[in-house]
Amino acid sequence: MASHIGRRKFLATLGSAAVAWPLTARAQQKLPTIGFFSAGSAPAMRDWVGALVQRLRELGWIEGRTVAIEYRWAEGHDERLAEIATEFVRLKVDVIVTHSAGPVLAAKQATETIPIVFALAADPLGNGLVASLARPGGNVTGQSSQSNESSGKRLELLREFIPGLRRLAILANANAPSAVAEMVDAQATARSLGLEVVTSEIRRSEDIVPAFETLRGRADALIVCAEPLVFTNRVRINILAAAARLPAIYLAREYVQAGGLMSYGPNLADQFRRAGDYVDKVLRGTKPADIPVEQPSKFDLIINLTTAKALGIEVPPTLLARADEVIE
Repeated sequence: MASHIGRRKFLATLGSAAVAWPLTARAQQKLPTIGFFSAGSAPAMRDWVGALVQRLRELGWIEGRTVAIEYRWAEGHDERLAEIATEFVRLKVDVIVTHSAGPVLAAKQATETIPIVFALAADPLGNGLVASLARPGGNVTGQSSQSNESSGKRLELLREFIPGLRRLAILANANAPSAVAEMVDAQATARSLGLEVVTSEIRRSEDIVPAFETLRGRADALIVCAEPLVFTNRVRINILAAAARLPAIYLAREYVQAGGLMSYGPNLADQFRRAGDYVDKVLRGTKPADIPVEQPSKFDLIINLTTAKALGIEVPPTLLARADEVIE
């Protein structure tokens, strides 16, 4: 019996040595490495990251075989962004990939030499991420989501949905430059339309419930400014908005899939997919300074009929006819 156990142990050791040897050999011919990080969490970002990895695979960058990917998640703790960026510089990754102004700025502060690709950022020019859209100039390039530019359109859609709209609430993460820019734009547009505006600022997940308590009874509708903390907490935000009887509009379909009323903005999964093309160019030697920042060409209107019914709202037929997708 003992000899059987001994033989099994020996075979197991041999097996693990056989597995370890090619990995060691591969480690010696270091694969190009992508450092991907997000202010959000892995479960919240799964579909978007999946779109990026799938596009890289199509372009010949197969994770574990022709490219290595290091993933890091700040999970709503913005103070971790600088630490992660510094870690990637220490690891000497070949390209840093992220999204939203906060993480991109953290990466830009950590390195002036490692290429940085952003899958989306609201106002890359205004946030100082690039010198110009046509010629970014430094080590940073990517795609604009134009979320603050389209905030006026989101407000227009809300007014169409709720003709009697008088008081508007805006929820934004005060630590996220893109959310602050969107909030300022939405405030200015709302005031120009003669609406009363109440803003509620959050900085971490724990602030979300109190934020909704301050809004209760003070608004007819809600604009939620998109960024990773809000995205990670989108289900909770939708539940609280429903409890407060607040029809809410968001930037992307993923918020509506999670129970939000409607969204208007670019297809974010598609933007992460397109980021794969940027990474491909960088890994093949093109400098970020020479890769123009792209802007979305198509904006989707998504409506959740189940949420509309729960809020007792009749969706105007004109809006239904224009919707790119209706969730029932």
